[in-house]
Amino acid sequence: MMTLIQTLKTRAAKAAEYRKTVNELNRLSRNDALDLDIYYGDIPEIARKSVYGPKTA
Repeated sequence: MMTLIQTLKTRAAKAAEYRKTVNELNRLSRNDALDLDIYYGDIPEIARKSVYGPKTA
């Protein structure tokens, strides 16, 4: 069972990983992003799925 401190550390680490992923994707040139089929408006969702996994019902 995770303690409150462990839970907070895990959440903080995931939030940092999310921000890092968003920043890295935003640094892609327009051509590189389009070559990867990434549109700038989709970056937050791509990063969220990468870090947190797909949404569950």
